[in-house]
Amino acid sequence: MKVRFIITMSALLLFGTAFAEHHGVTWEELSPAQQEVLGQFAQSWDTLPADRQMRLSRGAERWGGMTPAQREQARARFAAWRGLPAERRDIIRERAEIFQSLSPEEQRRIRDNFQRYREMNKDRRQQLRDRYQRMSPEQRQRLRDRMRSKPRSRSRD
Repeated sequence: MKVRFIITMSALLLFGTAFAEHHGVTWEELSPAQQEVLGQFAQSWDTLPADRQMRLSRGAERWGGMTPAQREQARARFAAWRGLPAERRDIIRERAEIFQSLSPEEQRRIRDNFQRYREMNKDRRQQLRDRYQRMSPEQRQRLRDRMRSKPRSRSRD
């Protein structure tokens, strides 16, 4: 009897979690702070897809924890994002999904490489961009393959 109860309760908990993921968040479930941030969606909230409701509610929660300076930076990034052509935003979303699908080690390696690139002087970065632009698609693919298999120690070009 006790085992049956535990199995039933576990199933209900799992169902509830799955239900929430597929059915989003009701407006009433949002905190007052989240409702304030998301006020422009109040009338249409129930018509939004569940995944969008979840993203918006998490974003509103993060917003509540930001300092005024962080909020200003977020506004500037959002304005820059909105200024991009739709095709460019689609490419960025696609690359973000690919990045998120990578292992934590691979993500760290990419972040480290990008940080080294940002720390280079402007002329060196331009040289690397120019060299990459002159490569054929096959050469670029070989470079990507080599970078994936390259050990953590770095050699100079």
